[in-house]
Amino acid sequence: MRQMTSRVAELADRIVGAVPRFDAAGQRVAVALYRLLSEGQPVPLNQIADAVRMPEATMEATILKWPLFRDDRGAVIGFGGLTVAEMPPHRFTVDGRTLHTWCAWDSLFLPGILGKTATIESICPVTNARISLEVGPQGVRNQVPSTIVVSFLTPDRPFDRNVIVNFCHFVHFFRDAKAAEVWISRHPGTFLLSLDEAFALGQVTNAQNFGQTLGHEDGC
Repeated sequence: MRQMTSRVAELADRIVGAVPRFDAAGQRVAVALYRLLSEGQPVPLNQIADAVRMPEATMEATILKWPLFRDDRGAVIGFGGLTVAEMPPHRFTVDGRTLHTWCAWDSLFLPGILGKTATIESICPVTNARISLEVGPQGVRNQVPSTIVVSFLTPDRPFDRNVIVNFCHFVHFFRDAKAAEVWISRHPGTFLLSLDEAFALGQVTNAQNFGQTLGHEDGC
């Protein structure tokens, strides 16, 4: 893992404090659900239960309070930042399948959970400039432009079904710091992270939330 700055460490603590607390079983369910969603289709509950070898009723009780969305048949279509539904502007393509993320930062931590490299396409909300980058479990590459930064917001409440409105709507990619400062000046409480900081934050929170399941023996 990249060296963690005090700023990233403090933010990680706040993020981890806002997400649901995952016990060992919850970690397995969450990681399995992310990976099933990455296949690009709604995920029926019995498919999740089969993947983790857990009774469906037990598994459903586990996910009941998580920030997720289901279709009219009860299948999961979005969970914890990843969705199979069209949700501009953050396109997230993995293994040739195009999904969407709820915010810019989601696209930086999800490859570490999926164990795969994703191609990200987005739009700067100030300049409308196209933004693209590749994100893998170990880092970011091929970012265009090279000056990309990320807006962020320190969570002040638990992440629940309102997380998209209360948090995700404030977390975007910008073509550069100059463009981002224009947007931040209009949104009190937001601030900038470099791409490296935002990626490192994802590594830290992944390790704290799912370390056992992802194989981080030292918890980070």
